[in-house]
Parts: sequence; C-alpha cells; structure tokens
Amino acid sequence: MVKIKKLISIFIIFICFNIGAEETILVKISEQRLYLIDNNKIIMSFPISSSFYGEGQEENSYKTPLGKHIIKEKIGSNAIQGTIFKSRINTENIAQLVKDHIDTEDDYVTSRIMWLEGEEEGFNRGGKVDSYNRYIYIHGTHEEGLIGSKASHGCIRMFNNDVIELFNRVNIGTKVDIKS
Repeated sequence: MVKIKKLISIFIIFICFNIGAEETILVKISEQRLYLIDNNKIIMSFPISSSFYGEGQEENSYKTPLGKHIIKEKIGSNAIQGTIFKSRINTENIAQLVKDHIDTEDDYVTSRIMWLEGEEEGFNRGGKVDSYNRYIYIHGTHEEGLIGSKASHGCIRMFNNDVIELFNRVNIGTKVDIKS
C-alpha cells in the first residue's frame, strides 16, 4: 500500500511538472537553425544567422554567446514588419530587404527584438561576459539573403516573418539554449 501511494505521488508530481512545462528555444550554431521545443519535441524550426566572428562570451567580441539564457525583454509587439529599431526604439522607418547574399554596411535590427539574459554566472552573466549587457538579441534583419550563414555581429538574426511568428509564440522568461 505504501509503494502504491508513493507511485501515485510520483505520477502526480510528474503530471503537474509537465502541465507547467513551457516551450523552450534551442539554437544550434553548427546547423544555423533555431528550434522551438515543447515536451522534448521540435514543434517549429527556423533558419538563422549567428555571428560572422564565431562563438564566444567576451564583451566587444561581436561573437554569439553560448549557453543557457532566458528572454528577458520583448520589444516591438505592434511594429510593422521590417520596422528598423535603433537602441531598441522604433524609428518608424521600414528597412529595404536585401534578398541577395550581400553583406551591406548596415546592421539593422528589424521587426521584433527578444533580448537575452545569460543564466550562467561568470560564463554568460556578469562582468565582461554578460549577454544582456552585450545587447544580445534574437531579431529580424534586412539582410535576409544572409540567413543560413554566419553573418551577424553577435545576435541571432531571423527572417522578419519568422521572428514575428516566434515572438508571438514565446514569453518573457522562455529558456533559450545556444549550442555550437
């Protein structure tokens, strides 16, 4: 009887844990893909661009930071697709999308911003490795022709329609794991 009660308790805890489970994001740099995951199952997959400079945590390196993050802030919920943001402020200007594989002089942040905060003290949080203080985002880009290749200055770039879809699906606090 004690074993049955214990098994029932474990089952109830398991069910409650899974009911409260939220979708998570996995970024695989080697694949240049972002996956939205629910209950260990990929439910959406998007091509991305990570940093042209590679992966790393260092401030001013322009590298994409690895490790566990959360979405700390979401910016741009009512912006028109292609809207250009400067310092996270809507400029009311719409970017001219570049569909060719061309690296322009501009590095526009467009459509939506999901600002990441590192969760690993000393690795991607705090000091000179702080992802939030480095302004690391998941965002849209006007250089859509470069999606699928390493082209950003540290952030995770997405097609504008994809970043809007993801933005509408996830919440502040959603976990983001960036792996090489």
